[in-house]
Amino acid sequence: MADEMTGGCQCGRVRYRFASDGAQAYLCHCRMCQRATGGFAAALVNIPAAAGFEWLSEPDWYASSPIAQRPFCSACGTPLGFAYNDSASEGALDVTYGSLNTPGRLAPQAHFGVESLHESWIDTSALPRHRSDGTASVSERWTKAGLEVPE
Repeated sequence: MADEMTGGCQCGRVRYRFASDGAQAYLCHCRMCQRATGGFAAALVNIPAAAGFEWLSEPDWYASSPIAQRPFCSACGTPLGFAYNDSASEGALDVTYGSLNTPGRLAPQAHFGVESLHESWIDTSALPRHRSDGTASVSERWTKAGLEVPE
């Protein structure tokens, strides 16, 4: 598969791959996506049917509305995406940006569901930035567990 992208859940039980051609990242601010991900928006990647999306290990699914369903991992709880009921069988779906192995390869192209957009969360560039491995309370917990702070 040319320019393949891969991803999956946090625990590794669910994995997927697809060709990156035509994939577009975006933020969806609709209330359903906010609730499904627990965030101010859902960072998603739209994958067209032609990208040859393939689940390497199957996720669990739930009907998030009468028109759509969402894949997730029932073992670790990772939300993995979104698919309209009428396009899921064609292989067209969206995956969560954070579930990609190399998410930095795609930049957001648009905002959707802007009726529920929280403007104060859009430009956070002036906020202080803290690394996980530079935060004592986080580092100490990982050290007690005998591990290093993950990326």
